[in-house]
Amino acid sequence: MTEPAVVRVWLSLGSNIDRQRHITQALHDLKAQFGELVVSRVYESEAVGFDGESFYNLVVGIETGLPVETLAQRLRGIEDANGRVRSGDKYTPRTLDIDLLTYGDQVIDTPKLQLPRDEITRYAFVLLPLSEVAGEEMHPRSGKNYQALWDVFEGADQRLWPVDDQPADRKEKAPAP
Repeated sequence: MTEPAVVRVWLSLGSNIDRQRHITQALHDLKAQFGELVVSRVYESEAVGFDGESFYNLVVGIETGLPVETLAQRLRGIEDANGRVRSGDKYTPRTLDIDLLTYGDQVIDTPKLQLPRDEITRYAFVLLPLSEVAGEEMHPRSGKNYQALWDVFEGADQRLWPVDDQPADRKEKAPAP
């Protein structure tokens, strides 16, 4: 039996309820399940789509051999363990949101999962931290690297700023494959 291929996965994490605690716990949970993490700077940004407390956002890279569906279930379990309440409205406060941004260089378009996530090119709080840790990696659909996408990003109205208290194990750049 062959081992499953290991792929680089990029995740977007966000929280606007007890932000520091939930982001710290999510990083702990991800490291416990997937080992070494590549962690961007944490940014604070205004809520998008609703009036609410500001979010902490960051991008995390992991390597995994799990099938994408199994990975998505594990990420949902981490959200649930951190008190995530799922309502019908997409734009609500949340303890923890973990979005699967990419799964290697795969393009997936099913009713339950679209990869790469379109949020990569729509939101500064996703693209900026992704460009910091994976700037030279290529977006699976556009064929442009994340730094080039950030360089021409037109979301200047999306305010975000680095958080002073950053995770201690954060890495500036993704390690070479």
